[in-house]
Amino acid sequence: MKAIGIIGYKKSGKTTLGVRLAAELAQKGLAVGVIKHTVEGIDLPSADSTQYSHVSGFVAVMAQQETEIILKSEQKIDEIMKYFNGDVLIIEGFKDNKRLPKIVCLREESERKDLCDGLEIATVSFEKELGDYDILNDAHCRTLADLIMEKGFILPTLDCGKCAYTSCEALAKAIVSGNTTLEECLSFNPPIAIKVDDKDLALNPFTANFCKNTVLGMLSCLKGYKKGKITIQIP
Repeated sequence: MKAIGIIGYKKSGKTTLGVRLAAELAQKGLAVGVIKHTVEGIDLPSADSTQYSHVSGFVAVMAQQETEIILKSEQKIDEIMKYFNGDVLIIEGFKDNKRLPKIVCLREESERKDLCDGLEIATVSFEKELGDYDILNDAHCRTLADLIMEKGFILPTLDCGKCAYTSCEALAKAIVSGNTTLEECLSFNPPIAIKVDDKDLALNPFTANFCKNTVLGMLSCLKGYKKGKITIQIP
């Protein structure tokens, strides 16, 4: 899955850019998801589900074409990502997320120093010449969509220390700068892959090796076992 962060201060064009990029990527036939952060609270429209949310911490409304879930608590990005099984994830806000590349929305030049931290793959703005790309320029949005497909990624929150870098943030910056690739992250090339409901379960190297050796130890005692690719399915 490709992932990109869009960061910037209020009224810098984050949502405008995010919507335009989501539409551009969807036109390519890609399944696009969005996670948005807001500090102003969520203003839900008046509906039956809203009435329930006033007295319940969990509300789910299911219709034939869509499902709405209201959780009365802050969730981690990794928890929300479990609901998404698509091609591209756009994460708006979350300036402190240091494990994915970002597009930085600028209102003025002075913001560049605060927002650009080595994870940026592009800067954008409503003001021409301020950013690398113009938010409202259709050709620029198409170029940015291609850039996301080329450079987008998100690392698991592990900080396992098993790669050549001190943290996932350091590895992410090295990937963005072109000094290494995703192959450096052992979680993307584990000795064992586990999927839950067709979604990859992130494993740090210790856990992956523990699971692999446990499974091999049990299976090696069984008649008919031989070395090769092993598939275990648990419905």
